[in-house]
Amino acid sequence: MTEREKIFVFGASGHAKVVIDAIEHEGRREIAWVCDDALDKHGKQLMGYAIVGGRDALQARRHETAAGFVAIGDNGIRMKIAAWLAGSGCPLAAVVHPAAAIGRDVEIGDGTVVMAGCVINTGTRVGRNVIVNTGATIDHDCEIADGVHVGPGSHLCGHVALGAGTLVGAGTTIVPSVRVGASCVIGAGSTVLGDVPDRARVGGSPCRPLHDGSA
Repeated sequence: MTEREKIFVFGASGHAKVVIDAIEHEGRREIAWVCDDALDKHGKQLMGYAIVGGRDALQARRHETAAGFVAIGDNGIRMKIAAWLAGSGCPLAAVVHPAAAIGRDVEIGDGTVVMAGCVINTGTRVGRNVIVNTGATIDHDCEIADGVHVGPGSHLCGHVALGAGTLVGAGTTIVPSVRVGASCVIGAGSTVLGDVPDRARVGGSPCRPLHDGSA
């Protein structure tokens, strides 16, 4: 039997639990340990895996693993930690739950997770450190930039483009050929019928600008 590649998981939240479950279902890698910067989590366990400490512990034990995965839901924090790991020469793995359906020519970047029940159709490119969350669908020829989070049960029609760091709230539908800018927040349950500029906060059905800080 071929020895499985060892991987660490950075993050010990609820999102990390779902990532760990996806890694276990893949069956190709062995989770060596979990790390998190939150001091109150050190020395505890997450789904049976030891939380060995924060970044110092990671650096000390980095030689034990072939790659890592940043399992943090917040786009900005996830991208910062991924950049720090890349700067230290640590490769990041892509994780695809076997219950996801992926087109044969789909490109998925390092550090990205595709959860159970997702569909990503042909011609789509998914960047680095992206979350395609449970049950989301991305149709043909979409462009998903780095650091995006496509929320659970969201649906992107064909030729949709999402800019870096954008959050698509759960249950959102984006109609064909819409372009959403970078660092946007789209509220849960929205219907996006037209292009969205960079850093916009929008929501509703049909989608409209949000001015009260809600999403």
